[in-house]
Amino acid sequence: MDEIKGLNKNATRMLTGFIMGTITMGCIMLGGYYLLALLIFIIYVGSKEYVKILEHKGFYPSLKIIIASGLFIALIMFLHSVEYIALALIVCSFAAFMWVLFRGRQPYIANVATTILGFVYCGYFPLHLLLLRDLSSPQFNDGLGFVVMMFTAILLTDVGCYYAGSKFGKHKLAPVISPNKTIEGSIGGIVCAILGAMVIGYFIQGVQWHTSFFAGLACTVFAQIGDLCESLIKRDAGVKDSGHSLPGHGGFLDRCDSFIFTIPVMYYFCKYFVFSNDIMNFVKGLF
Repeated sequence: MDEIKGLNKNATRMLTGFIMGTITMGCIMLGGYYLLALLIFIIYVGSKEYVKILEHKGFYPSLKIIIASGLFIALIMFLHSVEYIALALIVCSFAAFMWVLFRGRQPYIANVATTILGFVYCGYFPLHLLLLRDLSSPQFNDGLGFVVMMFTAILLTDVGCYYAGSKFGKHKLAPVISPNKTIEGSIGGIVCAILGAMVIGYFIQGVQWHTSFFAGLACTVFAQIGDLCESLIKRDAGVKDSGHSLPGHGGFLDRCDSFIFTIPVMYYFCKYFVFSNDIMNFVKGLF
């Protein structure tokens, strides 16, 4: 469904975005089981869309393995048992091979590979939001402020790319994958995202301006990469949208593609450069 009855496309898009944004930010603010429930819902719907896209290409990843793996990884991350994540990924990968071995169909290699990609892309990556939200240190109580910074940077990336691209866009950014995106639009998105991140960072006690600058830069770069990567998957499969569950937006993957890569990047940036100095101390130790 592209439009809500009685509303034009832009109004439909804005209404859907407002409802989604309100629910998402509410769950993030509350954290805990609310955020877990939101992510499980996104994993379920996103995995179904992902499998449908791949089936259009002639691949048949296992939806059951992808969802079960996502739930398994979600439980581990929710319990903050990060030392078991590598083990979980190995177990889930074995499960993908076992499914193809005993119940799979041709093409075997592609089906195993796309099943593993499915639970990494639709589950493991976005589930880092649980870890980012609950980061803590003596200086910062939790990661909520940085989650807000990330969301602000991503949303302003979309706004900046759209308006800068519409007004100044001349040079194609990725003409084969996404012909409508331009280098000028990308630069506009970068500028808006960094400014937005620095504004949010100003209200987070103890955050230096250069930290906000690099956080915003990382968010906008990987938001645009995530967008292009989802476009790559869809174009290769020959589909325009990942689904039709969100009026005015397409599917959940269409709306969340910018977040999928950015969430783990922001988590590890905060973990190693904001909440601790582990990497810097390691580098200093080399010299």
